[in-house]
Amino acid sequence: MAPRKTATAASRKKPAEKSGLNGGITDFDKAAEIKAYSEMLMIRRFEEKAGQLYGMGFIGGFCHLYIGQEAVVVGMQMALKDGDQVITGYRDHGHMLVCGMEPRGVMAELTGRRDGYSRGKGGSMHMFSKEKDFYGGHGIVGGQVSLGTGLGFANRYRGNDNVSLTYFGDGAANQGQVYESFNMAALWKLPVVYIIENNRYAMGTSTERSTAQSNFSLRGASFGIPGHQVDGMDVRAVHAAAIEAVAHCRAGKGPIILEMLTYRYRGHSMSDPAKYRTKDEVQKMRSEHDPIEQVKARILKLKHAGEDDLKAIDKQVREVVADAADFAQNNPEPDASELYTDILL
Repeated sequence: MAPRKTATAASRKKPAEKSGLNGGITDFDKAAEIKAYSEMLMIRRFEEKAGQLYGMGFIGGFCHLYIGQEAVVVGMQMALKDGDQVITGYRDHGHMLVCGMEPRGVMAELTGRRDGYSRGKGGSMHMFSKEKDFYGGHGIVGGQVSLGTGLGFANRYRGNDNVSLTYFGDGAANQGQVYESFNMAALWKLPVVYIIENNRYAMGTSTERSTAQSNFSLRGASFGIPGHQVDGMDVRAVHAAAIEAVAHCRAGKGPIILEMLTYRYRGHSMSDPAKYRTKDEVQKMRSEHDPIEQVKARILKLKHAGEDDLKAIDKQVREVVADAADFAQNNPEPDASELYTDILL
């Protein structure tokens, strides 16, 4: 994955068409479309391979896949600059990849190997890279929200213009520490973009059945935090919202909430059969709103690339993922001495 860059110069704003921040989308040029397509495809192929390795017994414990939600993290990351931070929950493999973390290291951590990002001791829920400004996928539901708020506090304290992107899901949005964090962030005008990835079902219950206020963009209203709903299946809408939200924070206006209306194709985790929704519902989302297929269709329609070019990108992505999987299966397990490292006494 290429290191991230500020992407506003690579694309231009277009008048309102659908659901980015304030109803707008970003009209991508050729380079931005290809970048978005490649990065979303990398996440999907990586997650498909992770699912395979889990089924084969190479990945143990929990495994939460990001398939279907790729446009959210890719569109957001395209609006960041070096120094901006990312923190999220445990559905985090895609976030790591777009932050520039190596597929080999991420996959090796999932398989519990020596050269994983946490030396094989953490898996999805304890992966971290300060070098890439990725401050972890976290296993405590909603726990990362207070930590992401702390990153925003550190930025303000240091007087820089960095922004904390703090991701959490619709299920985590009902946790108490989320609102304590909102209060502090609003009170001190901290530069935090709270990104609620609303995939509709939390761990397995529809938001319509479990949430009194299912418009999560309104969750900060009592603290004076503005919020916006965004089409999280359209990378252009996500990017438009990201540009304005990040600018809001850099201008010293305090936190902002973006509710990404997205959808996961798989269950909450690999052990979830997802019987709480119909196959027809999932198939309808795949056929009508798939984030990758939308970009692919635009690329072909605008003749940015041909079918053979896109097949070549897919082939290259598959090779990178296959290499990561091979590395992760053959890398040695951690030495027993690792049991005694990274311990705070």
